[in-house]
Amino acid sequence: MSLRSLEQPIPRVREATPWKVRAWRELEAGRERIQAMLAPLPEAELMRQHSPLMSPLVWDVAHVANYEEQWLLRALGAPAFTDPAFDAIYDAFRHPRNTRATLPLLEPEAAWAYATRVRAAVAAHLETLPEDSADPLLHGGFVFGMVAQHAQQHAETLAATLQLITNVEYHPVEAPRPQPGAVPQHEVFIPGGPVRLGSDDPWAYDNERPRHVVDVAPFLLDAHPVTTGDFLVFVESGGYEDPRWWDPKGFAWVQAERIRHPLFWSPQGQHVWLRRRFGTVERLPKDEPVQHVSWYEADAYARWAGKRLPTEAEWEKAAQGSDGVPRAHPWGDAVPTDAHANLGGTRWGPSPVGSHPAGRSADGVFGLLGDVWEWTASDFQPYAGFRAFPYREYSEVFFGDTSKVLRGGAWASAPVAVRNSFRNWDFPIRRQIFAGFRCARDVR
Repeated sequence: MSLRSLEQPIPRVREATPWKVRAWRELEAGRERIQAMLAPLPEAELMRQHSPLMSPLVWDVAHVANYEEQWLLRALGAPAFTDPAFDAIYDAFRHPRNTRATLPLLEPEAAWAYATRVRAAVAAHLETLPEDSADPLLHGGFVFGMVAQHAQQHAETLAATLQLITNVEYHPVEAPRPQPGAVPQHEVFIPGGPVRLGSDDPWAYDNERPRHVVDVAPFLLDAHPVTTGDFLVFVESGGYEDPRWWDPKGFAWVQAERIRHPLFWSPQGQHVWLRRRFGTVERLPKDEPVQHVSWYEADAYARWAGKRLPTEAEWEKAAQGSDGVPRAHPWGDAVPTDAHANLGGTRWGPSPVGSHPAGRSADGVFGLLGDVWEWTASDFQPYAGFRAFPYREYSEVFFGDTSKVLRGGAWASAPVAVRNSFRNWDFPIRRQIFAGFRCARDVR
């Protein structure tokens, strides 16, 4: 039985406070997206562990539902459906991804039935919650925003898992490829000065807080992310074999793993390259942002090009614009649309650079949100005055020098989970994520 066949009607929330309406809309969007992504696959493939890097697909379905039960029902005073033993199966911190296939997981039909039951209870409980509350979980609907973003983040994780599938064909229905823009790569001057990092948005995560001001020196930033065509020159010029460009740990890693090009690329002869993308093998599109590169690869390319990766403060300065006007997104506070950015997973890959001119920043930087996550030079560290909320395991346990910050979101990221202040992070060897980069340079 497919996941789509298990859909049941769920009560609709009455039009009430703006945060309740937004919360319900975003919760439903996440559910519908996951359904559509997994519906084409048979049950056996949903249960299978396709890569040690990722969970079985059905684990994510039940994990998202269990997270919703814990935070939108139990934490807000509603009765529990399940017991702590069940919670443990879907605890991401208790079980590494490469062990989850050995757990007594719910089968697809049962997992989706559980998710449907939770959602119906959430709809009923949402009706009873006060519109204004002293509970910090409910301020501006924070906990609903947290759960809605969590679901969409897992939809992106599911997309990464689907890209790794090799034993079964998976060909998603995708939106048409936009026509490439007419803006060539160039550098944009970003004046130095103060930048207000972080966010006061009620749905912002703890690692985006508190909002604070830092000074940034003037710098130059690429107008577009580095493209596959740009990166191909680095590959074909022997960039992976030359230790001059590499962080020593990164060079040891590519040598040990015999890495000579981005993940999913395949050489076919002199200057001919293919890539595999969700079951389709196609010619390498040279006008799209390069993706599936690690931080080490991004850093090496930047050195080879005589540049560097931007810090996250520089990235956010560029996204906000140098005119001092506060903006949630590079173009302003308007909710992201297809005109602004390639988001939401409908394209199933990056768009050609320059395809979304309405999304450029006040200084003329393109593509800061959407298409690919952008590696920065910065370690994932807390802002001064950071306070973990509502639990340490979202951010605090990952702080340190082992993870690098990514900014901007990818084509697989949902609009609800992208903003100028949003901070993602991962290990510098990570390549299955939809990550690329752009380069910066000091003003001399």
